[in-house]
Parts: sequence; structure tokens; C-alpha cells
Amino acid sequence: MQVIPDPTTVHYHLPNNLSVLVHREYSEFIAELTGKFPHEKEGILKFYGECWKIFNALNSLELKSLEEPIYLLGQFFQKPLECLTLAYYLPQNAGDIARKYIQDPQLLSFIDAECFIVSTVKALQTPMINASMVMCDRHYGGINYPVGGVGGIAKSLAKGLVDQGSEILYKANVTSIIVDQGRAVGVRLSDGREFFAKTIISNATRWNTFGTLLKGDDVPKEEENFQKVYVKAPSFLSIHMGVKAEVLPPDTDCHHFVLEDDWTRLEEPYGSIFLSIPTVLDPSLAPEGRHILHIFTTSSIEDWEGLSRKDYEAKKEIVADEIIGRLEDKLFPGLKSSIVFKEVGTPKTHRRYLARDKGTYGPIPRRTPKGLLGMPFNTTAIEGLYCVGDSCFPGQGVIAVSFSGVMCAHRVAADIGLEKKSPVLDAALLRLLGWLRTLA
Repeated sequence: MQVIPDPTTVHYHLPNNLSVLVHREYSEFIAELTGKFPHEKEGILKFYGECWKIFNALNSLELKSLEEPIYLLGQFFQKPLECLTLAYYLPQNAGDIARKYIQDPQLLSFIDAECFIVSTVKALQTPMINASMVMCDRHYGGINYPVGGVGGIAKSLAKGLVDQGSEILYKANVTSIIVDQGRAVGVRLSDGREFFAKTIISNATRWNTFGTLLKGDDVPKEEENFQKVYVKAPSFLSIHMGVKAEVLPPDTDCHHFVLEDDWTRLEEPYGSIFLSIPTVLDPSLAPEGRHILHIFTTSSIEDWEGLSRKDYEAKKEIVADEIIGRLEDKLFPGLKSSIVFKEVGTPKTHRRYLARDKGTYGPIPRRTPKGLLGMPFNTTAIEGLYCVGDSCFPGQGVIAVSFSGVMCAHRVAADIGLEKKSPVLDAALLRLLGWLRTLA
């Protein structure tokens, strides 16, 4: 795909007028951050240095399914140090590592914001491996924006599937997974059609998979354990706007994160504001003289239930007006008067169009986790059924979810005979992984 490199991953606008640009070049980012916190230069270098240690270990391995023992043993013998590095950090969280090297409360709050962007929780609840993947990949390969919009990624993937002989059914809403004698054998659609296969892969959340698509006796005990360790992250309020181009200064960055005056509001609903302006990089997305703004902030579906249609629409306008007003005060004077188009989506919108329980962004730990130990992999206790996506290892975020897909493809390929497998080693490894999850 044709892409446009983004010179700044994100521009933070934080309490106490702390402004930090995460430059594409790692050295520039570190120079900026140590310039803001010169007394913590050594701690900054050590913390981000550990992130790179993890990222480089990951990057050196052929990333396939961690549930496939022949692959795992092969990687261990080829790269033992890198495998041991990842095993060491698997149960650790970013906040604990940061506190080993950094004392400044404001800098630790900045690390919280870095992790919140990844996981919607602070550093102490963000697995170190997840944080490292995102904090380093943005410099290693940089952020590259697809010409024509990010929707092009989905279209490109769909074309690739069709080119390889796959068929994609649209407007085909799966309402249940068909189980026969403990094995997943097919799916049933809302229009009554049924499809049968040797392998069923669900990219719905685990709450949807084991609460909506499967019910009652078909739900394995392991999934009840998952729900004891993880809860649903909140959803988002999204505002899509078209504005007059002159309201934005010429040097405006594409991505912004805004938390104006109180660090304690970081995780609160409507506390932090995410802002993307794709037309800064690709002006072809909007008519001449216009910019597109996508504004979003965390919001729970409970805030939007029990309202009449009239009250629901009125509340959308009130909440959106407040969020836009904050951006007008902090970044873009005159923003409200420049709006030529506006559309507001709530957690109910996310639930409807994304078919995600309560519109959730994904799983977050119920309490301080042991890194990624509690996160389930792709196989399930139901033979023939696999899960993929953000409620599988390694969790939330585009990079993590992509990795989950690669892992699942490899495990399925082994199970249907396209890759080597060892039933004895498989059974032993799956028991070991199940036991490790109980430690979380």
C-alpha cells in the first residue's frame, strides 16, 4: 500500500503545561523528554532501554504460535537468550519497571499516559511486553498512514483473502456457534443459514463468544476463570467533524492526546481526549479548504442507557459540545465556529456496529496483573474452536491483535496438518500454559 510517514506519533498536551512530542526518530524523542526532565535522564534511558531490550528480543524471533511446542523448542535452541528475556518479562508490568529507575511523579504520570494510549489503564496495570511493543515499534518502523485512509487496510486484507481463494460473506450476522458432542462444527446466522467446517475461529470478544455465541453448558470452566481476572474496558464517545482548514495552525500534528489540568482524570470517563487529524498527512481525504477531526474519549455504556431518543440525542450534543470546547480552549481557538459537519457516536454506536459487548475496547485486568500471565491464547476448551483478537494473548492494540492473528493461523495450520505438530508435546504445553494462567 502507498503510505505517508508521520513525523510525530503523538503530541501530548498534559497538566502543568507539559507538552511532549513523540518524534518518529527515537533520538529526537529522547532528547525532547530528557530536555523536560533533565534530572531523570539516566532513568529515562534505562526504562526505554528495557523496552528496546524486549522489542529487540521479539523482533529477532520468527513470531508464530506460543501454543505450538515444536516451534517454541526450535526458537529456544536458536535464540535462547531472547526467549529467556521474554520469559523474564512475561509476568511484569511497565509501572513496576518504570519505578525502578524513575522517581519524578510527573514523569511517572507521563509513563502512565504512554501506557493509557496502549491499554486504557495506567502503567502499573499494563504488561511490560505490550508497552514495549508499541513504544519501540513507533520508532523502529514509524507510523505510516495509508493514502486514502485507514479503511484501505481492511480492503487490502479482504482483497488478499479473495485472491487466495477465500470467500467473504457480508451482511452475514453470526448468532450462534453450533456445538456437537463437545466440538465446534459450524455457525448459525440470523437469517437461519448454517455453515459447517472443521475449524471455527471467533474474532468476537470472549464475552461475546462465550456469552452470546455460546451459552449454558457449552461455556467451558476456563472462560469463567478469564472473567474473574479481566473486566471489560470502557467504550468511547467518538466525534467525527469536518472543519474549515484555517482554524488549524500550519504546523499542526496529526495525533494529539489532551489531559489539561489534573492527572487524576487520566482514566476517568471523558477525562482524556484523543484527537486524530488525518488530513494533516493526506489532504485528499477532505474537500479543499477543509480538515477532518476524529475526537474520542472513554465513555461507559451505562451513561447512555435508559434515555428516550430525544434525551439521547440531546445528551450527545451536550457532551460533544463540552469536549469540543476543551479542545478550543487548549489547542484551536475558534474551533466551534469552524465546524461544517459533525457526527457523534456513543458506546451504543460501538456496540451496534462492532458487535462488541457494551461497545468495550477490550479486556483490562480486574486488579494489578502478573504481566500477560492471565491472558488466554488462541485455543479454547472446545475442540475445533479458536479465539483471536484483543481478548487473547498478547492483548489490546493493533500490533498485539495482528500478532494474535499470526499465532492463531499457525496453531490452526498445525492442527489441520499444514504444519508439523506433536500431540504429546501439545498436550503437555497446553497443560503448562493453563497452569500458568491460574497463577495470574
